This record gives sequence, structure tokens and C-alpha cells, in this order.
Amino acid sequence: MTIRTILPPRGRDYRLDLLRGFANWAIYLDHIPNNAVNWLTQRNYGFSDAADLFVFISGYTASFVYARMMLERGFVIGATRLLKRAWQIYVAHLVLLVMYIAEIGYLARRYSNPNLQNEFNVAGFMADPAETLYQGLVLAFKPVNMDVLPLYILLMAAFPPILWTMVRLPNLTLAVSFLLYLAARHFDWNLAAFPTGYWYFNPFCWQFLFIFGGWFALGGSVEARPFIRSRALLWLGSAYLLFSLIITMAGRFPEIAGLIPTQLYDAFNPNDKTNLAPYRLIHFVVLAFFINRWLARDWEGLEWPLFRPLIKCGQQSLEVFCTGVFLAVGAHVVLVEVSDAIGMQIAVSFVGITLMTAVAYYRSWSKKADKPKP
Repeated sequence: MTIRTILPPRGRDYRLDLLRGFANWAIYLDHIPNNAVNWLTQRNYGFSDAADLFVFISGYTASFVYARMMLERGFVIGATRLLKRAWQIYVAHLVLLVMYIAEIGYLARRYSNPNLQNEFNVAGFMADPAETLYQGLVLAFKPVNMDVLPLYILLMAAFPPILWTMVRLPNLTLAVSFLLYLAARHFDWNLAAFPTGYWYFNPFCWQFLFIFGGWFALGGSVEARPFIRSRALLWLGSAYLLFSLIITMAGRFPEIAGLIPTQLYDAFNPNDKTNLAPYRLIHFVVLAFFINRWLARDWEGLEWPLFRPLIKCGQQSLEVFCTGVFLAVGAHVVLVEVSDAIGMQIAVSFVGITLMTAVAYYRSWSKKADKPKP
């Protein structure tokens, strides 16, 4: 079958590292409730948030890295490398799960606050460790804030045949993915979670954002370039982002909500994140098109020292993400049990991001140190 994809240029695309680093920082801040610093993240100014960015870039990067490998070295090599990466993420998820439960158990005893176990959805583990651990192994048990990695694992594990098809029939692959997205929303398809409910990130819906990222990497951005650079998108997209900003602000400030018709307000609030609401998807696509329009691969600003910590965190994304999830629990408990003053909110946010960045720099140095000298 004819190869129809357009492979990206060789070499690292630092735009991806920059944006993924920002997503990791934003996810950490968003995981800390009642934290004024998370007003710096995108979730407060539109329908989509850092999770959308993380999933999109994950799909983009997976295609960017493994499509060339699959074409040059064969499907089996490319597929096994993808599955190896999925296994690495799975192992990281299990290690984080154990540390996460232990952290919450310790903090609950330390501050005599057993409600923490319910707040973070780990009380079931205390009651039935064996069954809960098994459900964690099969990705059905997910404490609060640990929903992204199971989604990532599942999408990566299922990606090899999809990537094989995408490099040959990219538009058809994207269309089938979109039809699955629509069907999942219409028929309420989702996976069961433990002990009750369903996956917070419905994989049948969120797979489209992952596939869209892959399509965008393998020539989609080139095919869509006339539209991306059109005046129509500039005006329509800007108007939609402004509308999204107003509706999102209305969800946070009753004074603004009172100025909006009730039916219009109710159509967008609460924001349907689980099933990736169409208005949320459109918001992110507009942002992706605008970033592609204005942020060039060779932009000299990517060399600025200001962005180096973000880029480094994006390059060591898995370790930084896991560190952020772990630290967010401690930050939340500090604000609840010690002080929730604005100074403390700034402090826990700064300390957490500093530690995440330190982990990124250490992992970068460690990987270089592990390589044998010539």
C-alpha cells in the first residue's frame, strides 16, 4: 500500500518539549484545589485545559518518533518499540500508585484526618487491599488525579496497528477515529472503573485527540495549512476563543453568569471533560491551529534561558508528571492542615515546580551519564 504520510524533519522539535513542559506544570497546579496560582493555567480561560494538550502532544510525539522507525525498520520493530514505551509508562503508573496510596495513608494518620482517604479515592484499598491492588493492575482502580496515565497506557498499547494504517491512509484513519468518538458519545460507551463508576477520561472519546495529534504530525498540519493561515480562521477562531473565555468566566463568577441566558449557560456548564465535549474539542483544535500558525519550529525564542526549565521538563515528561502528581497531594494537605494563606499557596506552587524541574535536570544528566564514553 502506498505511503501517503509526510514525515516531519529529523531532529528534536523543541516546541513539543516547551508545550509538554507547560502542560506538566499546569497539571500540577490544577491538582491543588483552592490555589490562586492555578489561575495562570489555561483551564480558567477556555473550555480545554492542560490534559487536552498533554494527550494531543502524546499522540503527536508517538507518531513523530515511531512512524519513521516503522517505515525504515519494519512494522514489527516499530510496534515492539511502541509497546515497550507503553510498558515503561505502565510500570511508572504502578510505582506511582503504590507511593500515592502510601503518601495519603501517612498524611491521613499524621493529621488525624481519615477523610483524606475518601477525598483521594483510596479508602477502598484500606478496606480490601488485595482486590483493590488487582483492580489497579488492570487499570480499573484510579485514585483522584491518577486518571491520565491509564489513558496514555491504553492508547499507546493500541497504537501500533493504527499507526501502520495512518502512514498509508491518514485521512481515513482520522475519520474512523472521529466516528468512534461520535459513537461513544451517542451510545455512552466507556470502561468501568473500580469500585464504581466509569473512567474519568473516556478512552473511546479521548482517543480522537491522541489520533488527531498523530495525524497533525504526519502531514495533517501541511494539508490544513491553507485553512490554518486563512483570514477566516483568524476571525472565527478568535471569536470562538473569546466566547469560550466569557462562558468559562461565567462558571467562576456569578456576576457574569447572571448576564448570560440560562439555556446558553447550561449548555456549557459543567464542562463535559469525561466525554471530551465537542465545544471543548473545537476550542483545543483552534488553539492548536493558532500555535502552528505563530510558533515556528525554528523560532529563536526556543533558545532563550527563560524557557529552558519548561523544555527540560517536557523532555523528561513521564518522570516530571509522576513527581507532580505525588507532590500535589502534599501541597493540598499543607493548604488544608497548615495554612491556606496566599503566601502559602505561592510557596507550595513554587516549591513543587522547582522540585519537578530538579527531577527533570537530574534525569537528563543521569541518562547522559549512563551512556558509555566513546
